[in-house]
Formats: sequence, C-alpha cells, structure tokens
Amino acid sequence: MKIREFTLTTTFLSIILLFALTPVGFIHLGVIKATIIHIPIIIASIILGPKIGAFLGLVFGITSIITNTIAPTLLSFAFSPAIPVLGTSQGSFWALFIAIVPRVLIGFIPYYMFKAVSKALSKKKPNQKLAFFLTGLLSTFLHTFLVMGSISLIFQDAYAQAINADSSSAIFKAVMTVFLTNGITEAIIAAIVTSLVAPPLYKLSKK
Repeated sequence: MKIREFTLTTTFLSIILLFALTPVGFIHLGVIKATIIHIPIIIASIILGPKIGAFLGLVFGITSIITNTIAPTLLSFAFSPAIPVLGTSQGSFWALFIAIVPRVLIGFIPYYMFKAVSKALSKKKPNQKLAFFLTGLLSTFLHTFLVMGSISLIFQDAYAQAINADSSSAIFKAVMTVFLTNGITEAIIAAIVTSLVAPPLYKLSKK
C-alpha cells in the first residue's frame, strides 16, 4: 500500500509540475489565467486522502507564484509578492495567501466532499460516478470562489484598476462574470475528467 501510495503521489506530482511549467496548465485569458492544474489535485485528494491532497495543493500554489513572477499578467500582483500591486511600487505578501491557501484547501476538501456526496447519493440510488462528477464540479466552484473572492476583498482597489471598474457593483459584476465564464468551464472539465479518471484509481487504491 505504501509503494502504491508513493507511486500515485509522484505520478500526480509529475502531472502538476508538467501542467504548471508548460502552457498546458495555465491558459491566458487577458486579465486572468484559467487553469486545469486543480484537476489532478482533486483526484489525488479523493484517492490518496486530504494530507497528500493538501501537499499537492501547496505545490500548485508555489508553481502559481513562480509562473506569475516569471510571466506576469495584469493580475499577477495577486499571486506573486514580487509583482508590484497596481497603483503602488511594491508587491504584497497577501499574494502568498491567495496563491497558496485556496490551493491547499482544494487538495484538502474534496476527500471529505466526496464522502459526503457519496453518502447522500447512497440514500437514493447509489451512483459512484455521479459522486465523482459532483465532487469535481463543486470543488472547482469552491476554488474559483475562494481565489476571486480573496482578490476582490484583499486587492479591491488594484483589482478595480485592473478591470477599469469604478464602483463596488462593477467589481462584483466582474467577479461574477469570471465565475460564470471560465469558472463554469473549469468546473465542467474538472467534473468530466474526475468522473472518468478517478473511479478506476479509486478501485485500485482499495484493493
């Protein structure tokens, strides 16, 4: 079991690093970057548990800091303390919070979310694939909400400047637009991939 766990952990770690260090993992969408790196983290959390999931989420956070430092976009100040916050001449260490904490949580929460969803579904008609699908979907929504919510709260003025918003309602509208566009896209992709990839790995881990 330890060898199997180690092998799966290193496999997921390799996938995360591959995604993070190539254009595959971060998709530039102008002001923001969409990502698919959270998908192997969600699957790893379900299969290997919250501790390993949180570790892989931490790796995701660190790679986010690195990529936003090396190849910054307009919003990179929210993910790297090395990038000056818009309207200032220096970066903020709050960027470490946004880059790391939501990513650690996305590795920790899916394990318990899958357990809760599976238990709820078992009361009706057992459908494990649906439980994987919903876990991938809801976990991704949570990740997007935590990241965008943190940015809009911690860097409200700088974010408003980045998107040319002149009021709180405009900021809220911009955040909801991100949530309803790339957030939904990321969630659907994560749900489909999780429901396809996770079941055989889950069975393997239980043997």
